[in-house]
Formats: sequence, structure tokens, C-alpha cells
Amino acid sequence: VQLQASGGGLVQAGGSLRVSCDATGRIFSIDTMSWYRQAPGKQRELVAHSTIGGSTKYADSVKGRFTISIDNAKNTVYLQMNSLKPEDTGVYYCNADIFAGIGRPRNYWGQGTLVTVSS
Repeated sequence: VQLQASGGGLVQAGGSLRVSCDATGRIFSIDTMSWYRQAPGKQRELVAHSTIGGSTKYADSVKGRFTISIDNAKNTVYLQMNSLKPEDTGVYYCNADIFAGIGRPRNYWGQGTLVTVSS
């Protein structure tokens, strides 16, 4: 199983950006998909989390501005980011709990995509 994130880039404060993450490989089912970010010099933090059933939770700093969604048919998770702020700058990583059909679900990380918000 591999997670491939894409869609990062440079955007001005107040702008919008959507990042996506495709899960490929031997996938029987996906339990959860999440987005984390790591700003320069800081620890990685949870930004948004969604179960495959649509239950979501967000970091307080992004509530009302970011929306996570999962396309079940494509095994893809999106993060729509609106009203971006310079403090949203960082490398965004996708994470997923995936069951490959054997044993137990495992946790996977994508490689990250850089989001830079200029002031």
C-alpha cells in the first residue's frame, strides 16, 4: 500500500488550495484517513481526520476553514483549505488506516506535500 500526496504549492494569505492523497496497492478497506502538517521547527500535528463513514474532527486552528473529505471509490482523501494564513505553512502528510484483507489494519504515511502561504 502506498499513499501519494499532491496539490501543494504557493498561495497568498486569504487564498485557497486543495491537496489530495491517493491510496494505491492491495486495499480491502479503508478505516480512516487523516491529514497532518509539520511547520518548520515544529512537531507534526493533526490537522483533520475522517472515518470512512464521514465522522470528522479538526484542529481548533483550522475549524471553519478546512474541510476533509474521502472519495471511497477512488481511495482518495482531500483537504480543501480556505482563508489560508501564513501559519498554515508546512509539509502536509496524509495518513490512513488500511486493511489489506489479511491480518489487521495497518497505519500508513504518505510522503508529504509542501504548502507555503505568503503574507
